[in-house]
Amino acid sequence: METKRALITGVTGQDGAYLARFLLDKGYEVYGTFRRLSTPNLWRLQALNIFERIKLIPMELIDSASITGALMISRPHEVYNLAAQSFVGASFEQPVGTGEVTGLAVTRLLECIRHADPGIRFYQASTSELFGSNPTAPQNEDTPFMPASPYAAAKLYGYWVTRTYREAYNLFCTNGILFNHESPLRGLEFVTRKISNALAKVKLGLEQKVVLGNLEASRDWGFAGDYVESMWLMLQQDGPGDYVISTGETHTVREYFEEACAAAELDPSGILDVDPKFMRPLDVDLLLGDSARARQKLGWAPRVGFKELVRMMVQADIQRWKRWQKGEQFPWDAFNYPSEMNIITRAMPV
Repeated sequence: METKRALITGVTGQDGAYLARFLLDKGYEVYGTFRRLSTPNLWRLQALNIFERIKLIPMELIDSASITGALMISRPHEVYNLAAQSFVGASFEQPVGTGEVTGLAVTRLLECIRHADPGIRFYQASTSELFGSNPTAPQNEDTPFMPASPYAAAKLYGYWVTRTYREAYNLFCTNGILFNHESPLRGLEFVTRKISNALAKVKLGLEQKVVLGNLEASRDWGFAGDYVESMWLMLQQDGPGDYVISTGETHTVREYFEEACAAAELDPSGILDVDPKFMRPLDVDLLLGDSARARQKLGWAPRVGFKELVRMMVQADIQRWKRWQKGEQFPWDAFNYPSEMNIITRAMPV
């Protein structure tokens, strides 16, 4: 029997790394695309001990020729499009670039697949941010989309063009509408990792405060390691479809912070500051998913609960900073990340 081959765009990100490990464990030959940078961003693959087992291909989502090249090299049975400018806040700073990479690039990928091998099964990473400011909760596959950021608008384009290629060209294209999913591999721009990393530094006396923005935003948070399994399951079905992936629970940023303090054994009073700098021009108040279709048709369900997820992330960052204090060298990002207080994204009112 022929070994299955998968191509993962954005393999160096949180989801890409976990999905790569999952597919390797399934016996796949895994190819992953990455952007050539002056400083390679490969630490997640190294942290999961899979770097040597993946075949890496340099690729740019704005360059159809490099996409075609990646398809010719990997000859995949399955393509998982996880690459994007995926930080909502940054999409307000770079709206046009976000549209190119997160939106139009999906069309480039689908066009290349259509011409190279229309038998390839394609997974598009959609997002709960599509629902945006829609007050309906919980949100499922039939809930109207109301995107509230350039990122969400770009993802909405990607969602609809995926469905268009499915219906127009009979391609196996599926959308995974994943609600927020976190892990110790999450980027430091995202509030969950920002909290766990900052509390670890407070715990060890490296910082005094945690500085956040909107504390009342509510999100449906799950574990990324659970969610990547749903991506694979979607491509194993007899036909393509669209699926919401979520835990069905929602918690505020404030709740996350308080639970993280408990995990770090810290008193939350006196260590939290709110800074308008971290408020978005337009924010989403509530995201809560209904994943009944995925649970029934895919047989998927989350395994890691909210408290376990928070504890996992906090303890991972505490251990990293302890190892760093001892002078250890290991794959990690935070030690080299600039303080967000030094990053200026827009002019503030005088």
